[in-house]
Amino acid sequence: MAAAQNSRNKSEARAKGAAANSVGWRDASPAPVVLIAGPEEYLGIRAMDRIRAEVRSATPDVELTKLNAASYEAGSLAMTVAPSLFGEGKLVEVEGLESMNDAFLADAIKYLAQPEDDVVLVLRHAGGVRGKKLLDAVKAGGWPVVDCQPLKKDADKTSFVVAEFKASGRRIQGDAVQALVNAVGANLSELAAACSQLIADATTAVTAETVDRYYGGRVEATAFKVADAAMSGNGPLALSTLRHALSTGVDPVPLVAALAAKLRTLAKVAGARGSSASIAKNLGMQPWLVEQAQRDVRRWTPEGLIRSIQVIAEADAQVKGLSRDPVYAVEHAVTVIATSAHRR
Repeated sequence: MAAAQNSRNKSEARAKGAAANSVGWRDASPAPVVLIAGPEEYLGIRAMDRIRAEVRSATPDVELTKLNAASYEAGSLAMTVAPSLFGEGKLVEVEGLESMNDAFLADAIKYLAQPEDDVVLVLRHAGGVRGKKLLDAVKAGGWPVVDCQPLKKDADKTSFVVAEFKASGRRIQGDAVQALVNAVGANLSELAAACSQLIADATTAVTAETVDRYYGGRVEATAFKVADAAMSGNGPLALSTLRHALSTGVDPVPLVAALAAKLRTLAKVAGARGSSASIAKNLGMQPWLVEQAQRDVRRWTPEGLIRSIQVIAEADAQVKGLSRDPVYAVEHAVTVIATSAHRR
């Protein structure tokens, strides 16, 4: 019993230590050893760029060396971090830790026991179990671990957009945030590029109309236009937008996905109680998105919402291979959803 309790205490201590080491990619900063871990490549690049910029700002003559852990040759790390004759600082960036060879693992473990002064060692691990011993050693040593996980939820992507604009001292309206995520949110690097372009070009607060002018032709944006029209009960507009999208080559799958996303949000908010702020916190959503869903849900009956969820689930299966006519499946779903909502 005592041994089991001791084991649990050690596990809890390790977990607390790892949590204490973890920092967001926006907060990445130089340290003798920094681990950038996680499969989201774009966030990893941003974190590494941030650290490099801070190091160069503090030490303009820093010596930068890049190593690859997969093709690493034994002894290279020790040679790279050895004190320079001129005494300048050193920045060592090591990529490919997820494919590291045994030579790098051995040398890195040895180095962590006694890091050199005036050296910043940045390690990039894109995920997987390879090199777990080294990752555990970094965490146990108390070195910062920058977490770079994919932003899969819309709430995470909208938070990303808001933070990008805030960091640049620019304003973007709530509905414009969602419109931007709808239009280019499938790929994080594209979403970041879109933010950069709008931040650079817009002279006033970015609106949904601005986003539509720049990115309204994207497949994702077209899908959400169909969804918005159907969810508002405007069947003719939803069907005409749908047919135009299909005629220009838009695949039925993202169209169904957009409708499903709208219905899921509506269902979550419809079943929640409390203020929009508390609901947003509990559901992990932006408050303005909750407020929008609360307004939208007034035109829906519970029966209409259930019927629409059922029909979109059937359409999802049909467009993914269970039907010979996926176009009809989408049109049927759009029609049912539009007639289930009450126009105001």
